[in-house]
Amino acid sequence: MIFGPVPSRRLGFSLGVNNIPPKECSYTCVYCQLGNTLKLSHIRKEYYSTEQIVNAVKEHIAKLGDSVKIDYITFVPDGEPTLDINLGRTISALKNLGIPIAVITNSSLIDIEEVRNELSAADWVSVKVDAVDKQIWHEVDRPHGSLDLDKILNGLLEFSGRFKGKLVTETMLVKGINDTEKNFSQVSAFIKKFNPDKAYITIPTRPPAVGSVLPPDITALNNAYQIFKENNLDVELITGYEGNAFSSTGDFAEDLLNITAVHPMREEAVIELMKKENSDEEVLNKLLKSNRLIKSKYNGKTYYLRNLKFERANSQ
Repeated sequence: MIFGPVPSRRLGFSLGVNNIPPKECSYTCVYCQLGNTLKLSHIRKEYYSTEQIVNAVKEHIAKLGDSVKIDYITFVPDGEPTLDINLGRTISALKNLGIPIAVITNSSLIDIEEVRNELSAADWVSVKVDAVDKQIWHEVDRPHGSLDLDKILNGLLEFSGRFKGKLVTETMLVKGINDTEKNFSQVSAFIKKFNPDKAYITIPTRPPAVGSVLPPDITALNNAYQIFKENNLDVELITGYEGNAFSSTGDFAEDLLNITAVHPMREEAVIELMKKENSDEEVLNKLLKSNRLIKSKYNGKTYYLRNLKFERANSQ
């Protein structure tokens, strides 16, 4: 439920809150680093109580000790965080800890007034805008059939008009789907309507749900950056590796499973964490053998991911 802090390219050291069960989401994005969505849903409900999450955060912080830096407590689950009907109450309760709260959402439920109200309590919110063309949106984000892109875009505009914290956008580019100049122009023109603090352009850097997914070429990436700049957006590319500085609680198996549930780790990062926790390859091999952890390759690099599909099947 709680993991990290992990090094974040946008948030510094981020203590993650996983408030959604394995891979329950309103989208099944082709580029998702956690694999295909196991339960496609758009209905908000309770998964964990506010008390469960707050207590888990407090316990995790106590295990980390005073020397570990936490820049944000971030709702970044292996599904869509706004599906959690307790999100607003939990954000308010966690703010009592004196640490800024961040939420990374795919924006799919932001047309709902309650969701906008709840997100407004956070200090930093990232909203996804991969496309404003319905066909491209369906191809790249593969949304639940009940979702309406026009309503989502209107919801984003309404939310941006009231949010007092730091608002950023994220646009993930996939080769052959949404990496055209036309899409760059449409997306950046829409984002300009609410002028976020930062507009991030990202590319797949970890194993995607659809194996054929690739990042755009350098020319397309540069075109995207230049078109966003032409719309006077404060744009930043996120294309690199965030590093191996993952924090530990002293339990290598627990930390590895918690982190890789939402954040696939490169092999060198796993080895670094193993050393930090005075563990060994026997623990790693046991997790692989029990099918709780899987190994995957992408762009010539080896990654470790928690096997959410196996866990969900065995929890039914």
